Amino acid sequence: MSSRERILGRVRRALTDVREDGTFPPGSDLQYERAVRRDYLTEHGNRTVEQTVELLAENLADYRAVVHRCAEAELAAVIGRLLSERGARTVVVPPGLDPSWLTAVDAERIADRAESTPHELDRVDSVVTACAVAAAETGTIVLDGGPDQGRRRITLVPDHHICVVRVPDQVVSSVPQALRRLDPTRPLTWISGPSATSDIELDRVEGVHGPRTLEVVLVGGQPSAEVNS
Repeated sequence: MSSRERILGRVRRALTDVREDGTFPPGSDLQYERAVRRDYLTEHGNRTVEQTVELLAENLADYRAVVHRCAEAELAAVIGRLLSERGARTVVVPPGLDPSWLTAVDAERIADRAESTPHELDRVDSVVTACAVAAAETGTIVLDGGPDQGRRRITLVPDHHICVVRVPDQVVSSVPQALRRLDPTRPLTWISGPSATSDIELDRVEGVHGPRTLEVVLVGGQPSAEVNS
């Protein structure tokens, strides 16, 4: 008997009590849901909505994201300015992105197509997307491949990503709260700052497995304000 057969045999024996719906019959020794306590905290401390948004901005900045704030009416001008300052000549646009966000954009718009190759996307300067949810305590933004976010590849290959977060509607305190809003069957991308890695000597290299520059626009009722640069 091979090692593979031994392992699969143990798995089959361990699952003998499992019903087709993934639950266990009464009296089973494998009452997983009863054995695991789930009364852990879902957020740390008591914060107002405004304080939660502030925490998100602070943690995003700590992760070296560039954070901007604007009112809804200012969003198109902010996106246009960020792309212009970047010198972007081309920008990938998800099919469901609000067209009003791009009215001040001069760059050529590249559609998010299934046929696009990594090589083609690597030649694109920037990408603009919305998000699914943002977790303040970890400074994490989550994309779920929705129409206004596009395929995962368009936010991993281009070197510059502008991500729009609606505040306070899309901001929660913690990862457990974010998970409640997400569909685990969707292609989830969790982003905490620009892509970065380091070797054993702690030499930091950015842009290895994602965009080198992440700019987050927090859209609410406040006037424009720069959090960091």
